[in-house]
Amino acid sequence: MKSIKMKTIKKQMVSRMACVAFALVSSITYAQNADAETTQRDGFIFEAVVGGGIISIEDSAGNQTFDNAQGTFVFPDLKLGYMLNENLAITAVMPGNIYEFQDNDRNFGGFIPSVQYWVKDRWWIHGGIGLAIDSPALYDIKDNVNDDWNFGVAVMASTGYEIYKKKNFALNVQSKLVLGNVSLDGGADRDAVIFNIGLGFSWL
Repeated sequence: MKSIKMKTIKKQMVSRMACVAFALVSSITYAQNADAETTQRDGFIFEAVVGGGIISIEDSAGNQTFDNAQGTFVFPDLKLGYMLNENLAITAVMPGNIYEFQDNDRNFGGFIPSVQYWVKDRWWIHGGIGLAIDSPALYDIKDNVNDDWNFGVAVMASTGYEIYKKKNFALNVQSKLVLGNVSLDGGADRDAVIFNIGLGFSWL
């Protein structure tokens, strides 16, 4: 029963986020036409992303396979960094995706040192490799049931386009691919493939 309710809640959240995203894109695109001020990229970067996507999880223990892909919503997804020059930044990304495993909500994310490069004034590419973290969702921790933290390696690649810029603020539409592997108790491991689309709110 809980599983059905959680799936319904997740579908509703994804639908609402999509509606909000379309509304924001429409209003911001209109505003962008009226204000073409160029962003000055300098110093530190902070970005928060909202969105959703698809996650496939597979355990070597056979509990779950890649055939059972499911929707995921992004939480949290943060980026911190520093501009080395106007087009290149070193960053640390903390992606996070909520997924369901055996009637419990979990978070597959990580801490990934990375590099971001602006190919054009508005278009950037981004990638890195670092620590994968598979943990219980903070609101769904249960002792001896859903309290295990697992660590491994993750690779991330993303790209985005800034649809609105003003002074040191930029709003972008982005996509992100994360491949991760973590070790589980008993010598097993868990693989994840995640693809997200979201809106990024950046201060740089």
